[in-house]
Amino acid sequence: MGTRTDLDRGAGPSGTTSLTDERLLEVLSTGAVRPQGLFPNASNYTFLVSISHDGIQGLAVYKPCRGQRPLWDFPAESLPLREVAAYLVSEVLGWRFVPPTVYRDGPHGPGSVQLFVEADPEKHYFNFEDSEKPALRPVALFDALVNNADRKAGHVLKDRQGRLWLIDHGICFHEEPKLRTVVWDFAGEPIGDDLLGDLRAFRDRMERDQALRAGLETLLAQGEIAALARRADRLLKAGRFPNPGPGRPYPWPPL
Repeated sequence: MGTRTDLDRGAGPSGTTSLTDERLLEVLSTGAVRPQGLFPNASNYTFLVSISHDGIQGLAVYKPCRGQRPLWDFPAESLPLREVAAYLVSEVLGWRFVPPTVYRDGPHGPGSVQLFVEADPEKHYFNFEDSEKPALRPVALFDALVNNADRKAGHVLKDRQGRLWLIDHGICFHEEPKLRTVVWDFAGEPIGDDLLGDLRAFRDRMERDQALRAGLETLLAQGEIAALARRADRLLKAGRFPNPGPGRPYPWPPL
């Protein structure tokens, strides 16, 4: 048998090879998608699917637009697009903790298709050790930037290699303040020069990178892109992680 190539961003298991990001996105975008089953506890129709293309195979998470539950403040058909926008922003920041995600047609119509992360099901934000918490600083900043309205503990994962991943970004990027997260560990603390540098570079690219701008415009409304820029500006000016605002700063349920 030849070497099998798995759909994997990082180092694959023994006997497999990993893919470049460009190739990985190509497979997610064009591969044959076959539903394997529904995630039982998801609030919307969320499918585990197999995906294969040109000898490459693996698993992905498929969220069709027509399976999204209507929300009063987010158009249901926009949720999969926001998943892709979160991936794009994570990549441009250089933090790369959102699994590769594309928008494409699938067995139940168009939706988001995201690389499936094999995570430890017992490992989530609420049982992170104190020594692991500093790795969540960019998570807290990312959620403030994208205005994440639903950062549950179970949306912070670690894979078998101990790499941190973030999932479920369908209700981000609203124009109005809606930050709801369990990660308030750093509220009011200085953000730090390294993270501020990444954020400043992202903000600069929003102004000068036409490809980035075009990508965001295919995923978000103009007002949402402007609000993203304003949040970046406020965070850069404050230089500190935000404190919980009025209303409900935590998601429900929290896990």
